[in-house]
Amino acid sequence: MSPTPIHRAPETPAARQALALAGVFQAASLVDELARTGHVDTRAWETLIQGTVDPNPDSFEDIYGGHPNNLRRGLDVLEMLVGRQQANPVVLRYGFSLLLLMNKLRGNRNMMDTLGQKLSHIQGQAEHFGSTHENVIASLGEAYQETISTFKTRIVVQGDPSLLQTRMMPERVRACLMAGIRFALLWHQQGGRRWKLMFQRNALRRALDDLS
Repeated sequence: MSPTPIHRAPETPAARQALALAGVFQAASLVDELARTGHVDTRAWETLIQGTVDPNPDSFEDIYGGHPNNLRRGLDVLEMLVGRQQANPVVLRYGFSLLLLMNKLRGNRNMMDTLGQKLSHIQGQAEHFGSTHENVIASLGEAYQETISTFKTRIVVQGDPSLLQTRMMPERVRACLMAGIRFALLWHQQGGRRWKLMFQRNALRRALDDLS
């Protein structure tokens, strides 16, 4: 991913929540794109994966590569959502499902611990191979399959069946979903709650305006 200027992380809780939530919906958007076309925007993809393989970043802005535009795909989805514009319903379904699964994960301490151990191992892989190497992507996909996928509530991915069965495609989709979980946890850590999306829409809109 080409370097971009580092912007200091926003200080307001709403802006940090907006960036984290943008990561969730960026993951949802890339899952949809992968399932339909087999391709994804490189910058959007690398931002999510790099933010996922480093479970203990030095700063908030390190999680998304230091520039809000690295999360532009997700920010655009959020802007449509808060502006009551027509957004892709499949992407919205994936995004809100990721938030639901994150809450289930938070309620399962054993799974949280297991996932933390897996991500620490994957971080070592990423340092050796590079964050988007297929070994790392395969490990992220496996981590998702062995943890989040065991919940009764699951995300059913719609797309081209022939594409979804190609080499590394299931792993890439699951890696994207894992990234969505990672950013959903970040959103919650920054004070994000689902009820705020309904009752504090104006605060989110102002935060998005500041990030645009």
